[in-house]
Amino acid sequence: MGDTRREPGGRSDKGGADIGLKQIPVGVWVLGVVSMLMDISSEMIHSLLPMFMVTTLGASALALGLIEGLAESTALIVKVFSGVLSDYLGKRKWLAVFGYALGAMTKPLFAIAPGIGTVLAARLLDRVGKGVRGAPRDALVADIVPPEMRGAAFGLRQSLDTVGAFIGPLLGAGLMILWANDFRSVFWIAVIPGIASASLLVFGLREPAHPDETKRVNPIRRENIRRMGPAYWWVVGLGAAFTLARFSEAFLVLRARQAGVAIAMVPLIMVAMNIIYSLSAYPFGKLSDRMNHSSLLGIGLVVLIAADLVLALDGGWGTMLAGVALWGVHLGITQGLLATMVADTAPADLRGTAFGFFNLVSGLAMLLASALAGFLWQEYGASTTFHAGAAFCVLTLAGLAVKPGSAADRH
Repeated sequence: MGDTRREPGGRSDKGGADIGLKQIPVGVWVLGVVSMLMDISSEMIHSLLPMFMVTTLGASALALGLIEGLAESTALIVKVFSGVLSDYLGKRKWLAVFGYALGAMTKPLFAIAPGIGTVLAARLLDRVGKGVRGAPRDALVADIVPPEMRGAAFGLRQSLDTVGAFIGPLLGAGLMILWANDFRSVFWIAVIPGIASASLLVFGLREPAHPDETKRVNPIRRENIRRMGPAYWWVVGLGAAFTLARFSEAFLVLRARQAGVAIAMVPLIMVAMNIIYSLSAYPFGKLSDRMNHSSLLGIGLVVLIAADLVLALDGGWGTMLAGVALWGVHLGITQGLLATMVADTAPADLRGTAFGFFNLVSGLAMLLASALAGFLWQEYGASTTFHAGAAFCVLTLAGLAVKPGSAADRH
């Protein structure tokens, strides 16, 4: 496979203007549905987990921030190892299968958890599964599609993934109402779509052939790392800055509870956010195939600043919904775009490693961001937490102006 890199602020030469959903390969759809099923399973639990930890297990906001930060950063850090391994083996599917299967097998631990320790163990194992599958899955998407439709493909996969992210909380809210706030019963039901996700990947996806039959070498040898040049490392730094500006979404759930939303209805806040995210991810992904990437990222940051400022207000349902809707638009603009930029700036045979390093750095930033958010929330209140997020956004906007060399906007 040839090296079809583009500069980080660039766009496809073919423009992507005529790409439709029917032109996107079946493998991308399969990966999207697999992600959707796992997200249904995970979000049925995660949308309720902050309330379960605080109300049933007696956790503090600081403990919640630390657990969420450790869990999410674990997933992102593990991706570097699975990405390197997928490049070394030249195979990606079965690593992804293992990751999805591990995620499915951890779900019963949440249902039987007697205390915070078990929840932490379950979250870490679940996120290890996410980390194992993440880089090989994203590299598979880049392997399956030609460069001119990468933005649309990543946007579609992210959109389907996010469909699961709003179906899961919706099911969770409905079952909580039906079963009188029985957290543990809802957690047991979440096992079913998790198993379905891993099964579909096993039987529904054929990995594309890799024509390069040369002897595999260690992807993280010095000469290989040097092949990932300044444009790639600029994207890595930018991804870390974005993560610092966007802490764990568990704090959106706590903010909803502060706004007076009933416990059983709190997941609907995440439903609203993820509906917006799902609806916006594919259109903005397709737009990224023809628009300057730096400009589009800048728009995403401005939207996140607006979301933080709205969520910092002490309002009711309306204010909360406006804030999470803006948060969802920001995710739709930026998440698939950052993945596209990684694929564009990395050599084809090192894509798994490239996604792994990208997520390693973002994982460390996630740990710092969530711990800081928990501290600010506990010591100074929710408004300070969201104001701090807006301040990090402003710093990241400044980082967009610092690009490697002069090639960033050559398109």
